[in-house]
Amino acid sequence: MNAVLQCAYKAAQVSDTTVTLQGETGTGKQVLARAIHALDQKRSRYAFVTVHCSTISESLAESELFGHRKGSFSGADSARAGLFQAADHGTIFLDDINDLPLRLQPKLLDALQRGIIRPLGSDRETPVDVRVIAAANRPLEPMVEAGTFRVDLFHRLNVIQLRLPPLRERADDFAALILEFARRHAKLHNGVASLEPELLRHLQSCPFDGNVRELENLVQRMLFDKTEGHSFSLADWLRQQEPAAAGAPREDDGLGRAASLLWETMLRQGVSFSELMRRVESELLQKALTVKGKTRREIAGMLNTSERTLYHKISSRRRADDRRAAG
Repeated sequence: MNAVLQCAYKAAQVSDTTVTLQGETGTGKQVLARAIHALDQKRSRYAFVTVHCSTISESLAESELFGHRKGSFSGADSARAGLFQAADHGTIFLDDINDLPLRLQPKLLDALQRGIIRPLGSDRETPVDVRVIAAANRPLEPMVEAGTFRVDLFHRLNVIQLRLPPLRERADDFAALILEFARRHAKLHNGVASLEPELLRHLQSCPFDGNVRELENLVQRMLFDKTEGHSFSLADWLRQQEPAAAGAPREDDGLGRAASLLWETMLRQGVSFSELMRRVESELLQKALTVKGKTRREIAGMLNTSERTLYHKISSRRRADDRRAAG
C-alpha cells in the first residue's frame, strides 16, 4: 500500500491527468479517489462528483452524464445539467467503469479527448474542465479483448493506473485497520486499543471477499456486541457471527463456545484441522458410549450411522489409543 499511496500522492499533483484505479470490490477505490481530489491543489475547492456506472440506467445514462434540453425525450419537462457540468473545475469519479454501457463509451471518449459535452437534444457543445478518475472492479484488458470495452477508451483512461491489493494480500495491515475502525466507531464501544494474537491469526486466514469494507463492518459488529474490556479477542469475533435479534436475548446452545475452544486449541497446539476433527469425533464417540440405558444400535441411530460403522470407529479409536500408549 505504501507504493500505491506514493503514486496516488504524485498523481494528485498532476491535476489534469486521468487516473484509473483497479481493485476488487471493497478495497477502497472511492476513498483513494477522494484523497487524490483532496490533495489536488487546483481542483480540491470544487466538486467531487461520483457516478455509479453499475446502477445508472442505460436509457438515461447519456442524460445523467451530459444533461438534456427541455423536450428532448418523453418526460423531459425542463432542461437539466448533467454530472459532467456539476463537476466542472473539479473531479468526476466514474465508479465501476467496466459496467458502462458500450453505446455510451464513444460519447465519454469524445468528452475526455476534447473537453466538451453536448447535452441530449442540443446542437450546441459546452466546454467542461473536469478531471476524470475511473475505477474498475475487474480487469479491463480482457474486456477489451472480448470487445465489451472500447480499446481507444481504455487507452484514454489508462494514463495512470493504480492497483489496490485485496485485503488477503495485506496481512500486515490488519491490526492498524481494525484499531482505526475501532477509533472511528468508538460510539459503539469506546476504548478498544489492542487485539489478541489468536484473533489476528484467525482474521488473516479469512478470505474477506468484501475486503476493507467487510472488515470495517465486522469491527462495528464486534464493537456493538462488546460490553467490557479494551481488547478484541477471538471470542468477540465468534460472538458476532450469529447476531441476536435486536432486543432479544442471545440463545446459547454451546456450539459457539465449543467452536471458540476448538479454535484456540488448534492454534495453541498447532494441530491440523483434520487431526482436530479426528480428535473431536473420538471424544464425541466416547461420550456417546457412556450414555446410560442406550444400546449400541440406539447410539448408532443418534449418531446417524450404522451399528457396523460405529463398531469400526470404536475399534479404530482403540487401536489408535493403544499405539499412543505403546509409543
